[in-house]
Amino acid sequence: MSGHNKWSKIKHKKAATDSARSKVFTKLVKLIQVEAKKADGNVNSPGLKSVIERAKKENMPSDNIDRAVKKGSSSDQVAMDEVTYETYGPGGVAVIIEGLTDNHNRTGAEMRSLLSKNGYALAAPGAASWAFTKSEGVWTPNQTTDISEEDGEKLSRLIDILDDNDDVQDVYTNAS
Repeated sequence: MSGHNKWSKIKHKKAATDSARSKVFTKLVKLIQVEAKKADGNVNSPGLKSVIERAKKENMPSDNIDRAVKKGSSSDQVAMDEVTYETYGPGGVAVIIEGLTDNHNRTGAEMRSLLSKNGYALAAPGAASWAFTKSEGVWTPNQTTDISEEDGEKLSRLIDILDDNDDVQDVYTNAS
């Protein structure tokens, strides 16, 4: 009767939820560090304040937030840069991938690899961004593209794969 007790079920469920929260926290810590560096550690700056509010909505502990702000505002902090990658997904949907990285070459290679394994290719800068307008740090589609249910499932899988990468912060599409 191995594996049929209540504790095993609870343990595995907790491990799965903890893993998901850990990924979200890691991405938020990177974002807080970048904003803290921009704001020079000023917690009242609008950019840092909004990221901290976002972290609190995800139930991130205050200690983690404070550590990320201190680490981001310290002078020995590794420079994290914002990167944007563009591609076309299933059904001709434009996809913009935003991320934070300390190594452009590694992240670029990872994005090319992830996309090629799934049958897509990295597009040149500006190839997909024409379909979006960026305002207040968020890409909004100028027009949406209708896709079939099958292409919608493929797009959903692609977004999940991209979100699993630690350097990826957000993925935007113009799919309806």
